[in-house]
Amino acid sequence: MTENETEQPSRWTRVKDRWKKWREALRRRPRVDFFYRIAVGVVGLVVLGLGVLAIPYPGPGWAIVFIGLGILATEFEWAQRLLGYARERYDRAMDWFHRQHPIVQILGGLLTAVVVFATLWLLGAVDWAGELVGFDHRWLESPLGFGSS
Repeated sequence: MTENETEQPSRWTRVKDRWKKWREALRRRPRVDFFYRIAVGVVGLVVLGLGVLAIPYPGPGWAIVFIGLGILATEFEWAQRLLGYARERYDRAMDWFHRQHPIVQILGGLLTAVVVFATLWLLGAVDWAGELVGFDHRWLESPLGFGSS
């Protein structure tokens, strides 16, 4: 390293340092801190709930769950512990699943597809999609009455 080159903290380190200072200033104002924690809790629970709903569907369901827990973990110790536990369990389950025979993996994929189709059918999305492409049959209609015209 030359004389002109000095070790500068990374951009991420600077952002984290600014965040810590801002958060400490907020903690010195109990009422504002209380409402901030409530807002973080509400946002975190909404994201977590959306993630749980999205788990069986193709896409980032588990990622959304972990993001929701991560939001909550910024303010709540229980969420930090739950996030660590959930990461460990998820990694173990996925490792186990990937070690299984391909038939087991295929059956797992088929079960997921059945769950997705069943929930879409119950919510009326299958009937709606069928109508879009001109495939209008009574058995596509949700038994719960969703999506019926």
